[in-house]
Amino acid sequence: MLAKELRREGFRSKQGTLIDKGYLYRVLRNRVYRGEAVHKGKAYPGEHEAIVTDKVWDQVDAILQGNRHERSSNSRMQTPAPLKGLIFTDTGAAMTPTATKKRGKLYRYYVSMDVIKNRTTEDDSGGDQAPPRLPAGMVEDAIVTEVRRILQTPEVVTQVLAALKRDQVSEAEAIAALHDFNTLWAQLFPLEQARIIQLLVRRVTVTAAGLEVDIRREGVAGVIREMIAPRDMEAAE
Repeated sequence: MLAKELRREGFRSKQGTLIDKGYLYRVLRNRVYRGEAVHKGKAYPGEHEAIVTDKVWDQVDAILQGNRHERSSNSRMQTPAPLKGLIFTDTGAAMTPTATKKRGKLYRYYVSMDVIKNRTTEDDSGGDQAPPRLPAGMVEDAIVTEVRRILQTPEVVTQVLAALKRDQVSEAEAIAALHDFNTLWAQLFPLEQARIIQLLVRRVTVTAAGLEVDIRREGVAGVIREMIAPRDMEAAE
């Protein structure tokens, strides 16, 4: 509600962009206002005077945490398919998410549309072919591993630092996020993880030799910003 009000009245950030929920979250979580200094993701007593009392800080923190838990009541109950529309066999057939339940346990898969439609492939030579059915968790974990590898490459680190500096995210905070990707990822709800995968991955091709992943490197900085400041993934309108 506050973000919508500020946007309606034309308030902008130092970069000239209209205020959104992500910007407000970063302001409300900025420990500098409570008299602390942050270095490499850790807060220490600062040399400056606080302008926000501990009582107010704790009240705001409780509200933010309450909003997050309330949002999770729906998102944790859902089982998204983050690679839907992104994963294909090497023959170009889309692989669609499917699920079966056995003895109360849910098993998710990505299955080639060739199998679902009972279509025969052109390759009848008997050579190695891409598997037409894969466990969803295995594929999704492999994609996250590849994303993590990309985040450690020097060119991506440089690109991310430059982009986040414009968003008033400190270099230390950005570097900590890049190196602590696993922890940040685990804190996200399934629907948030699915959205991030959709933002980062252009296409996954399943071959006989393994997975070929095409990453949208230009989207990495935005995703790290989202993960540093957890929030609803829609910008306030």
